[in-house]
Amino acid sequence: MKFIKSVRDEMKKVTWPSKKQLRKDTLIVIETTVLFAILFFVMDTAIQTAFGWILR
Repeated sequence: MKFIKSVRDEMKKVTWPSKKQLRKDTLIVIETTVLFAILFFVMDTAIQTAFGWILR
């Protein structure tokens, strides 16, 4: 029970983000994920094309 009490006490000390900040951070994560997905797609396509030319 001491563990549960100390967890509860620590959770009271946590500074939780506001809804606005949480929404902003979530959008940044989604945008970054999409950006990297596009980057990897372009790089993969370029490498496949280069190997296709080399192996002909």
